[in-house]
Amino acid sequence: MSEKLRPGVVTGKDYEKLVKACKAGNYALPAVNVTSSSTVNAVLEAAARNKSDVIIQVSNGGAGFYAGAAYPDSLQGKVLGAVSLAQHVHLLAEGYGVCVVLHTDHANRGLLPWIDGLLAEGAKFREKNGKPLYTSHMIDLSEESLEDNVGTCADYLKKMAPLDMSLEIELGVTGGEEDGVGSEHTGADNPKLYTQPEDVAYAYEQLNPLGDFSVAASFGNVHGVYKPGNVKLRPVILKDSQALMTERYGLEENSLDLVFHGGSGSSEADIKEAVSYGVFKMNVDTDLQYAYSEPVGAYVNANQNAFVAQIDPETGKPLKSKYDPRKWVRQAEQGLGTKLDEIFTVLGSVGKSVAQG
Repeated sequence: MSEKLRPGVVTGKDYEKLVKACKAGNYALPAVNVTSSSTVNAVLEAAARNKSDVIIQVSNGGAGFYAGAAYPDSLQGKVLGAVSLAQHVHLLAEGYGVCVVLHTDHANRGLLPWIDGLLAEGAKFREKNGKPLYTSHMIDLSEESLEDNVGTCADYLKKMAPLDMSLEIELGVTGGEEDGVGSEHTGADNPKLYTQPEDVAYAYEQLNPLGDFSVAASFGNVHGVYKPGNVKLRPVILKDSQALMTERYGLEENSLDLVFHGGSGSSEADIKEAVSYGVFKMNVDTDLQYAYSEPVGAYVNANQNAFVAQIDPETGKPLKSKYDPRKWVRQAEQGLGTKLDEIFTVLGSVGKSVAQG
């Protein structure tokens, strides 16, 4: 039985225990990109309902949206937006009774100043609260040479480890685009979409002595949802990488902590196979954006008069109860939650929260 943890945001050794529990239990957690307090609350609600722990993550663009599009300093706004979002989660997560991982998504070299700002804020938060602001940050330098990618990641892991933080890196390219960061590489035959196990071994040798890290190893992943045939996932690449770790370094089976990017639109079979090879985290964004938005369109279509006039032209009655934002935003939250119910089930995490009851 997995060690029980206090509900709320988990960091440091507690985060490592949570990851270990996922892999030992052969399940993974969804990593959900959020952009507002509404989307955060919808994720927490769904996690609590499914008695599953969850990963809440934010991109640079999502953090900027959280701060407000009119914030005068773009970089500062994106730092403060991510800080505000994290504080919101820290404040509420324990009350939902599950463990929550706080994570930032894709940051390429141009976005490293954002990570620098968050590390400075994280250090201040840790000094005051005894734990870091975020559980982990992701640095995505997969378009660069392996040496530059891993070398820069090593520099950042040296900064994160003393703060009890973990680092996520990307080896190989995830095709498509994720909120302004990504690659034009798509297509089932593009070799850039498939990570080589030797590259994983190189990263392990450089990073393992420095601190805790996870690897987003590409096995054909593409952000977004595409027509059949454009994406060919090959989870066996993950199996081969894990096997090399065991053979070369004498590590236990599935010792690497692996991440599945571009999970939207993936088949249940591919997801389950990837999880069986040590994937503990699957990023889901596109499917959940649609799940959040689709009910709003349906609500507007069903209450059209309320979105063209405050007084019903046919009955003369006020329509405030229809256009009240809480009505249609709640529809969106429930739509996102229903889709997350499916994802928790496919990932096998339902009822497996390690939070103390």
